[in-house]
Amino acid sequence: MKQRKIPLRKCTGCQEMKNKKELIRIVRNEAGEFSLDRTGKKPGRGAYICANADCLAKAQKSKGLERSFKAAVPKEVYEQLLREMEEGTDA
Repeated sequence: MKQRKIPLRKCTGCQEMKNKKELIRIVRNEAGEFSLDRTGKKPGRGAYICANADCLAKAQKSKGLERSFKAAVPKEVYEQLLREMEEGTDA
């Protein structure tokens, strides 16, 4: 049987290529609002990040998300993403 190709995406924090299902997608919609997309199906421009706070901090320091979205990402968005990541790991 032929093996299926596993989609890989690069984390904007640690810059490692990982399985798409291991990463969390961050979406910027047409209105310019940012949100976490755990399903991977929300419409809008997406960037991927590992599901830990360290990678989010690295992405913030290196401005990885700003490059991915080609737009400034407010500090409040990083704080919101950190809260949502922490809530997601508890559930």
